[in-house]
Amino acid sequence: MDDAVKPRGCTNLKLRQLMRRVAQHYDAELARAGLKTTQYSLLSYVARLGPIRPGELAREMKMDASTLTRNLRPLVDAGWLELGPGADGRSRLVTATAAGREKRKEAQRRWRVAQEAINALLGEPRVAALHALIDESLELLAPWPREAADD
Repeated sequence: MDDAVKPRGCTNLKLRQLMRRVAQHYDAELARAGLKTTQYSLLSYVARLGPIRPGELAREMKMDASTLTRNLRPLVDAGWLELGPGADGRSRLVTATAAGREKRKEAQRRWRVAQEAINALLGEPRVAALHALIDESLELLAPWPREAADD
């Protein structure tokens, strides 16, 4: 490999640095709606896919079940999501409440502000190229183990 194109430094560190910087923009905007970015993401998934079993939701979000359970609690406590009975006595379903759907709409507006700011700061062509590179890289890396999340 030509030294001019040989990667230098730690890819993990560089990605974490970029993620922290980007997350600061989204976190600041979503905080104005009273949510963390992780909460907005979870609320959006449930609003879009729900009612949904927790295990299915964890698989869709590519997270483990224990992390999902921990992240659900504040949204349930706030009245934005509810955990109800599933098809049988052993299963549960996660559903967005009316207040949760309203909170998501409010947060969506804040998310758009953050996204437009990133597009303006980096330039839309760079953001599109970054998205393409991320998508391609995700495909090349090992897939998320679907069996890891339990219902």
